[in-house]
Amino acid sequence: MGQQKTPHTPSIKKTEVVIVGAGFGGLCMAIKLKEAGIHDFVMLEKADDVGGTWRDNTYPGCACDVQSHLYSYSFEGKPDWSQRYAPWNEIQGYILHTTDKYQIRPHVSFNQEVIAAEYDEDRARWTLTTETGDKFDCHHWVLASGPLHVPQYPDIPGLGSFKGKLFHSARWDHDYDLKGKKVVSIGTGGSAIQYCPEIAPEVEHLTVMQRSPAWIIPRDERSYNGLEKTVFKHVPALRKLHRARLYWSNESRVWPIFNPALARSLQHLTRLFIRLQVRDRDTARKLTPDYTIGCKRVLISNKFYPMFNRKNVSLVTERIDQVTPNGIVTSDGVEHPADCIILGTGFQVDPRLYMKDFTLKGRKGHTLGKDWKDGVEGYMGTMVSGYPNMYQLVGPNAGLGHNSIIFMIEAQVDYILKCMEGTRLRYADYLDVKPEAQQRFNENAQKALKGTVWATGCSSWYQQADGKNFAVWPYSTWKFWLWTRRVHETDFEFGVGRKVLPSERVREVAETE
Repeated sequence: MGQQKTPHTPSIKKTEVVIVGAGFGGLCMAIKLKEAGIHDFVMLEKADDVGGTWRDNTYPGCACDVQSHLYSYSFEGKPDWSQRYAPWNEIQGYILHTTDKYQIRPHVSFNQEVIAAEYDEDRARWTLTTETGDKFDCHHWVLASGPLHVPQYPDIPGLGSFKGKLFHSARWDHDYDLKGKKVVSIGTGGSAIQYCPEIAPEVEHLTVMQRSPAWIIPRDERSYNGLEKTVFKHVPALRKLHRARLYWSNESRVWPIFNPALARSLQHLTRLFIRLQVRDRDTARKLTPDYTIGCKRVLISNKFYPMFNRKNVSLVTERIDQVTPNGIVTSDGVEHPADCIILGTGFQVDPRLYMKDFTLKGRKGHTLGKDWKDGVEGYMGTMVSGYPNMYQLVGPNAGLGHNSIIFMIEAQVDYILKCMEGTRLRYADYLDVKPEAQQRFNENAQKALKGTVWATGCSSWYQQADGKNFAVWPYSTWKFWLWTRRVHETDFEFGVGRKVLPSERVREVAETE
């Protein structure tokens, strides 16, 4: 007889702060909490290790599309990045090193997926419940799950009937041998353009199913040599200068974003890039987008376009009708045989989808499902009115299409710490964004998005079904940093239990800081 598994006895733990998610955002929050002298916190992670997207995405060719020296913490520089754009395993190695260096593991509870969070107005505290039944009673909590952690599985008739191998790129099956197989890849997004060129030489035939083409620009594949690594190690100021140069170089991309006419003028160079890379004119035409560059995420690759010059690679742009036990049938009636189907279909980025089974109750009858029924909204991408002492990293309209999200995360973490400290200094139990402040922020954000490339007519994962852009920060990133340097107390309601502090007291305490 096998050894019986000891049943889990749910527990209740009381702590000051709970962080949900152990990716780049959650780890940054944890490190900065410790630096601020707050050691009474718990990090809940649904998987068995830290890393988030860089733990989960291990497909061939997986790499970051932001430069290595910029896609890392400003306070934890790495002088020996191997190349301009690091592969996934090097980034995961950096995350593991940082976790151990700052001694975060003792604070992490692994295999703990949070399924509910409820605010108690009388106690001004939150109770978070995990799938195991454990409960965590806290004063503040931070949702740091990020928007890229729940794979998007397409709703295609017959998908479940396929007799071959089927997996999502974010759940890559490394035990399955692709050599000599007929492979169909669905999607041409950020993941597919990386793994397709890597598997093409080993498969018998690769069929790439494209719904809409992406604008793809050349990738800087240079490596850092030994001298550069030595200089960055012994002269940190030069490494920081290199990082600053990368930041401002990326930030200059906002000009075509805010000026669609300028963006369209740059498309001529990208079209030339496609024509030079792809020999077949018809294929090149199918790979050329018909929307303004930047409207959807701009991708980088030197390998994707040349891949279509291979005899064993074909591009299919007809709509998928159904999946059969042996392949995929498209709208033109052609069946494309497959031993393996790879879903390069991205992630559920709308929180109303990936949080649909998450019970979240705030104050005064607020539930997130109801509040976000008609649209995802927040305040500075960090807070939501009606949910005191709840914070979110890379929340509504805090995402980027041109620079490093780590920059935004660090600014948000600093802002969250200021909010926590402000609550303590005011002898308050909580702070909550005023509805009018949140409305003003969102009206300004949507107004700023008009006239940008994101509003030129394409549909993208930045948008809800009704076209509202809920994902992207509509200004320069330095503005986000500037606006999060201080907490504007007039935008918040401070309170003790159910009692709201009078604004006179808030101003009085604020003036003594």
